[in-house]
Amino acid sequence: MQVPLNDLRRVHAPHASAFRSAYERVFSRGAWVLGDEVRAFEQEFAAYCGARECIGVANGSDALEIALRAAGVAPGDRVATVANAAMYATLAIRAIGATPVYVDVDDATLTMSPASLRALDSLALRAIVVTHLYGRLADITSIAANARERGAALIEDCAQAHGARRNGTRAGAFGTLATFSFYPTKNLGALGDGGAITTNDAGVADAVRELRQYGWRGKYRVDRAGGRNSRLDELQAAFLRARLPSLDDENARRREIVDGYARHIHHPGIRPLPPAGEDNVAHLAVVRAGDRETLRAHLSAHGVSSDVHYPIPDHRQLIMEGSRDFLPITERACDEVLSLPCFPGMTEAEAAVVIQACNAWRR
Repeated sequence: MQVPLNDLRRVHAPHASAFRSAYERVFSRGAWVLGDEVRAFEQEFAAYCGARECIGVANGSDALEIALRAAGVAPGDRVATVANAAMYATLAIRAIGATPVYVDVDDATLTMSPASLRALDSLALRAIVVTHLYGRLADITSIAANARERGAALIEDCAQAHGARRNGTRAGAFGTLATFSFYPTKNLGALGDGGAITTNDAGVADAVRELRQYGWRGKYRVDRAGGRNSRLDELQAAFLRARLPSLDDENARRREIVDGYARHIHHPGIRPLPPAGEDNVAHLAVVRAGDRETLRAHLSAHGVSSDVHYPIPDHRQLIMEGSRDFLPITERACDEVLSLPCFPGMTEAEAAVVIQACNAWRR
C-alpha cells in the first residue's frame, strides 16, 4: 500500500457537487471580483471565527504584510516572531522594512515560548506575530498579556489553524488582527489561492480594506500608503463557502489520525507531539526523530510518504546571512521534525501502515 502525505482528490470529493453549484452560481452572475460571494464568505467566516470583521485577500502572505501595515508597523520597527515557520512572517516583516526579532519556541509544542518572549522585555516591539504552528494554538493567553503590557499589536498567523479553539474562543479572535491562508492544502482550502484577515476593530478593518485595493478610500482616490492589489476572487470565495460547513468534521478526522499516532507509535527514536485537543486542528501530523533522513528512507521503502515542515530556521536562511541569533530549541527542532500522512479521507488501514512502518524502523 502506498500512503500519500495528502490526497486533495479525496479531500475534495465530498464537495464536488457543491463546487459545481458554486461555479454555476458565480458564472450566472458574471461578477468575478469583490462581489456577493466574497461578501457572504467574509460574513460567514467572521461568524465562524467569532470575529467582528473578515476581509478577503489574495493569499496568506499578502494577509501577513497587509495586517502588519494595518497595525501601524513601519520601516525600522521591531516585530517579534518565531523562526521555525518557513519564513512567511519574516518575509512580510522585511517587505515593510521592519526588523524581525526571533523568539525561541516551546520544546513540547514548537510554538512561541512565552518565557523566551518575556526575556526580550527590554526591547521595544511594535508587533508580535504568533504562529499557530501545525494547527495547534500557541500559548496565546500569555502572549496576548505580554503584548498588552508592551503596547504591541498582536497578529495571529492562523494559516494552519482554521477552527482551533481554546476556552470557547477560536483562532482568529484573540489578537489585534489574524491572518489566514486558503492554499489548497490548508484545513480550509480553496481550489486555488486565497487569504483573509480577521479583526474585532472596525478601524483596523477599514485600513485592511483600503490596503488590499491600492490604498483607495474611494474609487481612484489613494489616501493610504502601502496599498496593493490583493483581492479574494468570487470563485474561490464560493468554493470556500461550500467547504466551511464541513470544516469542524474534517478537523475531527485529522485529530483522530494524530491521536492514533501519539497512542500507537512506540519507537524510542520517534517522538510524537502531544495529542490533539480542540485547540489543535492537526493540520500536520509531526513527529521528531534525531536520525530523520534515515527514518524518511525507511518510511519511503514501506510506501509511506513524508515531508519536512520546516528544515531551515529563518535566521539560518541565506538572505539572513550574518544573523547572530541563537535559538537552540528552534534549531534542534528544524533538524528533527518530520510530517507523516494526515488528511480527511485517509483510511484506518493507511494509518495502520504508517504506525507499523514507524515502529518497525531499525536505526
